[in-house]
Amino acid sequence: MGLTESYADQAVFVTGHTGFKGSWLAQWLTQLGSEVTGYALEPPTQPSLFNALDLGTRIRHVVADVRDRERLQAEMQVSQPAVVFHLAAKALVRRAYEEPRETFETNVMGTVNVLEAARVCPSVRAVVIVTSDKVYENRETGQAFRETDPLGGRDPYGGSKAAAEVVTNVYRESFFADGAAVASVRAGNVIGGGDWAPDRIIPDSVRALVSGEPVLVRNPDAIRPWQHVLEPLSGYLTLGGELLRGGRRFAGAWNFGPTLERSDQPVRWVVERFLAEWGAGSWTTPASSEGQPHEAQRLSLDSSKARQQLEWKPVWDPSIAVRRTASWYREYYRAPARARELVDDELHAYQDDARTAGLVWARDVGERSIP
Repeated sequence: MGLTESYADQAVFVTGHTGFKGSWLAQWLTQLGSEVTGYALEPPTQPSLFNALDLGTRIRHVVADVRDRERLQAEMQVSQPAVVFHLAAKALVRRAYEEPRETFETNVMGTVNVLEAARVCPSVRAVVIVTSDKVYENRETGQAFRETDPLGGRDPYGGSKAAAEVVTNVYRESFFADGAAVASVRAGNVIGGGDWAPDRIIPDSVRALVSGEPVLVRNPDAIRPWQHVLEPLSGYLTLGGELLRGGRRFAGAWNFGPTLERSDQPVRWVVERFLAEWGAGSWTTPASSEGQPHEAQRLSLDSSKARQQLEWKPVWDPSIAVRRTASWYREYYRAPARARELVDDELHAYQDDARTAGLVWARDVGERSIP
């Protein structure tokens, strides 16, 4: 079943809708014809994609904290959603070292609060909890992680997201046996237009290029599963649609990563291609790595489960993702008022390519007018 058929006229509750991925998801859902309620703190960056898209006037926009259980439960009762996408999180690895307690409170108890609100809201039929590729116990063996691999975490961010996975499984087994279908999703390193978060390689590159400075690359040889932001979002939406149709067999954990043989590239690969697409710039490394917090050297995801059971697969390889991301930022800085047009163009191009590739989820997208 296509995404329009799944989400048109559905009430959807999205936490973290003011962030980078959340803004893309909220915009896509409005295109699909959903009645979106967003629940999040104010946009975490300036500029922000949320503000650039003027989403605050086009969806039901609630400014609140997922740690506020009573407010969250009350807002979900007002919304009466059919599906919940939980993206709200402390999402930056290095920031989590500076704020470990707040990271665990938000990522673990925030997830508890979302699941508590969902289980007492009779309209909810599907819940998708977004975690991270960093939930796995990473022994740096180079293996591509499967959903059945052990969870772990050496840093506050990864550990908090692994704990959120445990919470999700406990709630699914203990409280949702006869209620909503609950799944968790783990994606790779996403890139795309509209991300201005600190300590992420593409936003850091853009800031350096705009200011005429070299890009500072902390760990150029670290290998990550790079993917355009629309790749995991198409997976989340596909999975949510299956859960909505009563597909309890789709409950559980899911990886949505890029194609293994083409995606696992070092950070320097992304930076060099981004600079080439931008047409200017250079990069350098810090004078010293002393005091740098631990980050995994290699991360890789095996998404064969999603390919086999959901008929989902990536549409754009990392080279296309980097090229389109560089183009998005270039055009944005020429005309910031075009942000929504740029996002909509990207969505249409992605959906057109997915249709050409024969993906089931894309067969009916683009059939409704953009609100």
